Amino acid sequence: MKVGIIGYGVMGKIIAGILTEKGITISSIIDPVDPAATHKEISATSLQHADVCIDFTIPKIAVANIEKMAALKKNIVMGTTGWYGEMDNVKGIIKKHKVGFIWSGNFSIGVNMFFRMIREAAMIADHVPEYDVLMYEQHHRRKQDSPSGTADMIGTILLEEIDRKKKIVTESLHRQIAADELHMASVRGGSIPGTHSVLFDSAFDTIELKHTARNREGFARGAVMAAQYIHGKVGFYHIDDMMNALLGAKHA
Repeated sequence: MKVGIIGYGVMGKIIAGILTEKGITISSIIDPVDPAATHKEISATSLQHADVCIDFTIPKIAVANIEKMAALKKNIVMGTTGWYGEMDNVKGIIKKHKVGFIWSGNFSIGVNMFFRMIREAAMIADHVPEYDVLMYEQHHRRKQDSPSGTADMIGTILLEEIDRKKKIVTESLHRQIAADELHMASVRGGSIPGTHSVLFDSAFDTIELKHTARNREGFARGAVMAAQYIHGKVGFYHIDDMMNALLGAKHA
């Protein structure tokens, strides 16, 4: 497998180090400004030898990047967040060009274990109405989207499993929250790699599930695993598909 790295910021550099560590060939590094990049833009030349591309860029160019990579028949790991309003469009692009695509709001294996723990806890809380649910997340000041892609995924899980919660509220509240609303708060500042907390709260106690990333290496290692998973496949995949394959049928 040969990998093209799209975006050579902090994540791109960590991914390059992990690929080198694993003996996986880096076919090209594409970034418009970094002097260490081999190319400035996605093209037939820059991706000539790539089997899989790993994209950690910015939301406003994510879909355009997907279109370019898919047209060149390259399988894609999409780690960039903030493009999910274009999900149906992207599914159409992948189907049209018959390539493999895997996405996640967070490729950390630990976070994806966390998602499954949250789902189990939410299924229990659904039967105990005395417990309300809320969540909050914290990220570094350079993060481009809010709430995070990870928070969106957690919110989706909670709405799927807790019938009394019907919608997510992300803005600052200047009123009493409705019983069917799930409040999702975001904080930005400093150099926090990412912290996500889900609270099940009653008048008598609080249950808190929390994931704290120590650094970005967990995200990068998961993205490299996703590249290995999507290599040679055709179709639209989510990291849940990879986790099901990793954990086996008992935990799928």
